[in-house]
Amino acid sequence: MSEFVQQLPALIGVVIGALGSYVAVVRGDRARFARERAARWEERRFAVYADWAQALKQQVALNYRLAAHFGNDPHPHPLSPREAEPLLAEAQTAREPYGEALILLGNPEVVEKGRAWIVTVLEMERFLRQEVREPETWQTLLERQRAGRDGYYTAVREDLALPPGHSARRPLTLDPRP
Repeated sequence: MSEFVQQLPALIGVVIGALGSYVAVVRGDRARFARERAARWEERRFAVYADWAQALKQQVALNYRLAAHFGNDPHPHPLSPREAEPLLAEAQTAREPYGEALILLGNPEVVEKGRAWIVTVLEMERFLRQEVREPETWQTLLERQRAGRDGYYTAVREDLALPPGHSARRPLTLDPRP
């Protein structure tokens, strides 16, 4: 019995060491799983944010072309209302699934900024449907749309902890050479 008592501290040490090792492995696995899951959702949110913005930008580009038809925008490829109507409907239909994904997965601040951006885009379309020729009013709508886009991208960057990005507000300079 005295041999067993002498070995008891070593045996207790082995048991404690095994339990400690088990707890450390379990905690490490849980932490790794949580990090991987967070990374997967972050990647998914990034894709949803980018897809929705790209789909909305298709609508914006069509608005520029339609505005050029009325002389409100200098876009080099104008579209008549008759040509633009099916393209705008298609762009809106293509955007809607991305909007649902945005609502489902998006940070509330990002969703709100996205809503503000799209409201302005819809106001642009309403202006164009009236077939108004007012470049100054169109320019005001463009500035609001750009501000809405900037607000959306800023909220996305904050949600995903990305560094600040380019504002895309510098004027384009065209090369005069043919």
